[in-house]
Parts: sequence; C-alpha cells; structure tokens
Amino acid sequence: MALDPQVLDQLVEAVRRFVEERLIPREHEVAEADLVPDELIAEMKALGLFGLSIPEEYGGLGLDLAEEVRVVQELGRTSPAFRSVFGTNVGIGSQGILIDGTEEQKRAYLPRLASGELIGSFALTEPEAGSDAASVRTRAEKDGNSHYILTGTKRFITNAPRAGVFTLMARTGNQEDGARGITAFLVDADLPGITLGKPDRKMGQQGAHTCDVNLDGVRVPADAIIGGKEGQGFKTAMKVLDRGRLHLSAVAVGAARRLIDESLSYAMGRKQFGQRIADFQLIQAMLADSETEWLAGKSLIEAAARDYDAGADVARRAACAKLFCTEMVGRVADRAVQIHGGAGYVADYPVERFYRDVRLFRLYEGTSQIQQLVIARSMIREAEREG
Repeated sequence: MALDPQVLDQLVEAVRRFVEERLIPREHEVAEADLVPDELIAEMKALGLFGLSIPEEYGGLGLDLAEEVRVVQELGRTSPAFRSVFGTNVGIGSQGILIDGTEEQKRAYLPRLASGELIGSFALTEPEAGSDAASVRTRAEKDGNSHYILTGTKRFITNAPRAGVFTLMARTGNQEDGARGITAFLVDADLPGITLGKPDRKMGQQGAHTCDVNLDGVRVPADAIIGGKEGQGFKTAMKVLDRGRLHLSAVAVGAARRLIDESLSYAMGRKQFGQRIADFQLIQAMLADSETEWLAGKSLIEAAARDYDAGADVARRAACAKLFCTEMVGRVADRAVQIHGGAGYVADYPVERFYRDVRLFRLYEGTSQIQQLVIARSMIREAEREG
C-alpha cells in the first residue's frame, strides 16, 4: 500500500538532507579507508533505510517500487558505497524471501533484515556462472529426508563479508537440467563449512565489499529451501532481478544528477580565454546532452516502477531501464571528466571517483549485453505470438 504523499515527501526530504549533510562530506574518507563508519550505518538504520521495501508487518517501511525509486535517486547522488551497505537488504537479499518464501521464512528473517540487525546477501554468481546463471555448479545433495549438503564456490558476492544470511542458488538437479535444476536456499552465514575469500580489490566503489563464499559440505535443513520447493530457484532469481534492475537504474539516475550538478558548477566557476567555460557552446552541448539523457532515464524508471506496482509484467522494461540508465551514467561521467579537463582526472574532484564507481553498474545484476538479449528475445517472442 502506497504511503500518504505528504509522508513520502517528508521521507524523501529527510534522505536528501542526510545525503547532503552526512554522506557527501564523508565520501573521500570512505574511499580512502575503504570503510563506511559505524555511526553512519547506525543513522541509516534509524532512518529505516534497511527496510525500505520490506512490508510494515515485518518491520519495514513498506514502500512500493515507485516510492522506492524516488528515495534511491536521492541516495544515488552520493558514493555508491553508502547505498551498498543496505542495498542488499532492500533488494536481492530480501526480495526472494518476500516474493517466494514461506510465512515462517518471512517471520524468521524479514524483521531482522528491516532493522539492519541482519545483512542479507544474494549468492548466484560463480567462477563459471556469471551471465550464464543457468549453469550454476554449486551442488545441493540430499542428506536423508531432512537436510541437504552444499558444496561449491560463489564469486563477487556483495556484502558477503558482513552477511548473516545468503539467498544462495544451488543445483539439486542434473547439470543437463539447466535452469530447472536450480534451487534457492536460505543459508545462515555462521554454518560450519562456510569460509570467505579475501575481499576483492576493485577499480572503484571502495567501502562496498565483495568476496568469494566457499561451501565445503555445508549442512542445511530442507526447510531452508525458499518456498519449500526444489527447482524454483532460477525463477525466484529472475523475479528478484526484475525489481533489482529498476532499483539499480534509479541509483544510476541519481549518480548522473550529481555528476551533472558538479559539471555545471565547475563550468560556471572555471574561466578560460577571459570567460566562463559554461559560455562555450561545446561545453553547453555536453551539459545539454547529459541533462537530456538524465531526464530520459528518470522518466523511464519512474514509469516502469508505476506499472510494476500496478501488477504489469515489466521484465522487458526493467531490462531496458538497466541498459539505458547504466550506460547513460557512464556517458555522463565521461562528459563530466571532460568538462573538468585535467582537474577531472585527479582525485581532488569527485567526478574522478564517480567515473570509476559507476563503471560497475553496467556489469552487476546483469551486464548490458545480457539486458540486450533479454529485450530482443522478449520482442521476438511477442512478435511470434502475434504472428
């Protein structure tokens, strides 16, 4: 159920102030230390950011997707590391439970995810299964009628170093079964047999941590299967990714807004040849292109989110949004560096860091090329049905 518009406006304004007054001033510190300070995480919990999308009955704010993307655009205006702290709880770490979980699973996990007491993480990607998610090799072998034994390795798992529970995809069927043989499990991170690899050293997004998750004979109960049914894991993952792709698109739109604002401010203050560079037409062209693309992305995600909330199938549009918005923010970041000139290539200005940070958006939760395949195949199927 949607929030009262006035309450939503107040929430968005509170998040905007939090971003401007508390997060933006600490960006450089977080990037240097590769760590989000505990006091900021406590403030995120107090604002309810860990439970944005979790229903009120389970302790969250219960935002619908249209409301969520409004809030997330504000959060996108600062370092992605901050949103990453709670992003998995809002999206891929909780949505599988919410969409397909049993009531017992919801009661056990969602209140703790909403409060931030528990960090959820989504473990799908493997050394040999990234874009080809249906080729998951992590095995889940039955141990009697009441347990499974998990063995395998997951790679590049966001928030794994802090996670308390993994939504983890493992193969209960044969490899030839493809997607039909994948089952989604809720795996508590403290179970014997789970070890973490060393944190990945990344190009950007310092403060947001990923690493391998190794499973060596991890014994989990049968009631850890999301929804209690084998073979539904791939379907659960795809449902989660539809919403997640719109969420991430909103982050990209927010980052583009920040980059445009930084570029405009610099261009109006920087002088060359006796005048502001903002008065040069080629600089104006870059600003105009960025503003136009930002508005197109914003309009796309907001329309798709409204349709999602109305119950429409938005899988194709979610892929369109992910493709356009994440590619768009890359172009905006490139123009921002160009507008700043040499200053844009040094760390004294935030556009240098954002240039590196936003590059990841085109890779995770489905690469741009995967989005292209999703879109085109959907178009072809629709044409075949109509033909």
